[in-house]
Amino acid sequence: MRLYALEEHFLTAEVAEAWQRHDPRLAEPMMKRAFAGDVLPALLDVGEGRIAAMDDAGIDTAVLSLTTPGLQNLPAAEAVALQVAVNDGLADAVRRHPGRLQGFATLATPAPAAAADELRRAVTELGFAGTLVNAHSGGRALDAAGFWDIYEAAEDLRAPVYLHPRAPVPAVDEAYYRGFGEPVDSMLATGAFGWHYDAGLTILRMIVAGVFDRFPGLQVILGHWGEVVLFYLDRVAAMDTLVPLRRPIAEYFRTNVFVTPGGISSHKYLRWSVETVGADRIMYASDHPFNRERAGSARSFVDDAPLGDADRELIAYRNWEKLVAGIRRR
Repeated sequence: MRLYALEEHFLTAEVAEAWQRHDPRLAEPMMKRAFAGDVLPALLDVGEGRIAAMDDAGIDTAVLSLTTPGLQNLPAAEAVALQVAVNDGLADAVRRHPGRLQGFATLATPAPAAAADELRRAVTELGFAGTLVNAHSGGRALDAAGFWDIYEAAEDLRAPVYLHPRAPVPAVDEAYYRGFGEPVDSMLATGAFGWHYDAGLTILRMIVAGVFDRFPGLQVILGHWGEVVLFYLDRVAAMDTLVPLRRPIAEYFRTNVFVTPGGISSHKYLRWSVETVGADRIMYASDHPFNRERAGSARSFVDDAPLGDADRELIAYRNWEKLVAGIRRR
């Protein structure tokens, strides 16, 4: 049984330098974390060290994505230039490790039309398996109509979009997540709660804004068991009579959204997710290197899950292989 992991991050020296040049203080917390301790070497390694870590975790194939905030905090012209370099470099790594690595395209969301063109190139020429984008860009949530060129391209290619969290915008961060000092403030705003709420709100805004009515074939992947919102679908249903959508909001989660653990290895959350959206809407992700799976723990999570063999295979590899097989490469 093959095991794919879909939220596996990397970084390039060029992107790291651009972050530091535009924000020497690294104000966005996850940029600081990317430079901390042994995280940076692990992010920069898309070679033998990465493969060894996968072997230790029990992961057969990792789908690599540029770590948050990606290029979404950079000026448009610089982001457009970097997206090509990042994707070409990742494609080289994938070619060096066939069967072990796949790629999600890095996109310059500050320039959505150019990002859409790059997504087409990355899928049709580089063989990538879709893209990963972070929950807001230029202070705007990704439901804004200005980003719809990206969704149009993704639907046309039948390529999934992994919607990853990003630290909340400064005004929200200051109002909701400050007051306890570091490192508590930053963790509250990001991995403990804040960015999960932010990403969950983003997918709700995408649904309410009509993104999936306009692009009904669009497939979005959410990490961290659906970024909080999956656990509130019964409550969210109160909006069904208020918004002019074709279907109840919860139905979009069963037809247009996949979820992964994103490094939260909880069988309790897995059971809830299977009950809520079904095993055919769940895939695996380890969130390397921010979460480190060791001694076969990634495979053990799937092997020991309270599932039948058919559902176990769906989550481990069948759902991903089916999704990738449907991508339009020409």
